[in-house]
Amino acid sequence: MRIAQVCPRFYPYIGGVETHVYEIARRLAKDFEVEVLTTDPSGKLPKFEEIDGITVRRFKSFAPQEAYYFSLDLYRYLKRNSEKYDIIHAHNYHAFPAFLAYLNRRNRFVFTPHYHAHGHTFFRNILHKPYKMVGKRMFEKADAVICVSNYEKNLILKNFNIDVSKIYLIPNGVNLEEFKVAKRIKREKDRSFKKILYVGRIEKYKGLDYVVKALKYLDNFILEIVGKGSYKPKIIELARDLDVLNRIRFYQDLSREELVRRYAEADVLVLLSRHEAFGMVVAEALASGTPCIVSNTSALIEWVDNRNVFGIDYPIDVPKLAKLIEEVSRVEVRGIKLYTWDDVVKRLIEVYYG
Repeated sequence: MRIAQVCPRFYPYIGGVETHVYEIARRLAKDFEVEVLTTDPSGKLPKFEEIDGITVRRFKSFAPQEAYYFSLDLYRYLKRNSEKYDIIHAHNYHAFPAFLAYLNRRNRFVFTPHYHAHGHTFFRNILHKPYKMVGKRMFEKADAVICVSNYEKNLILKNFNIDVSKIYLIPNGVNLEEFKVAKRIKREKDRSFKKILYVGRIEKYKGLDYVVKALKYLDNFILEIVGKGSYKPKIIELARDLDVLNRIRFYQDLSREELVRRYAEADVLVLLSRHEAFGMVVAEALASGTPCIVSNTSALIEWVDNRNVFGIDYPIDVPKLAKLIEEVSRVEVRGIKLYTWDDVVKRLIEVYYG
């Protein structure tokens, strides 16, 4: 079976969708012929290469502020070559490559939307309304729609008129092997201060500004921020105004090994997004033995167990958040059950065969 995974970006980029596609593609490649069709707005990465048994084809794209990823080259390639793939599996409703895959589908079309119904900025949020008119066709014509959370499934059923029988719930997985080193790193911790960790895009909807404000009440904490995005200058300005910038460390484009170390060294991960389809960083933090604080919103509320993951309501009360960070930083993660990527791929193959 020949399988095309179509996504906006791929390794070496790191993000929720990128990790999802990489982990399923490299496992599928052990038994099937797998190609990742993706874009490279920088034009600096190889147009063709082999990664862990996966054939990766990259196409030039237009991606202002790391959004949309419209690629005429990808469209032309799919138009000429889509028939050679038994399965075209498109990812991410919120960018154009999935729509280009839908337009050129010939055989079985599988769609994992990673859908949360919102854009990352005010302008992108406005564009969601006209895009919904054409975007709904991807759901209607897909042979199978894969959701990563109950929240995402219910949101899709609410916003699009599709047959519930073709929706499959398959949560994201975790590569437990790469997190085995986390236990050793945790034992090595010996310092006079504690670490709050944030991993993800630096955008306003992620709620990172509340974590920065909470730092004012937490003298013995530093904040590590892993990611980049359009809201970073605002975060720096806020931190400078609050006189906490000297206790914030910024990282981006980390290797997986470096990212796992950040997870393992953290005392608490905080993610206060207003909307998430799953919350991959929560799963990875837990795999590292790091407790989490999340907002009681979207799919994040599905993680809250008040033992390893603790929720906080919007509007965020900053002193209350600071107190919660202090308390949760002393929690020892235990009794957690995580889905693995091997579990994901086993179920995915069943969907492929229909």
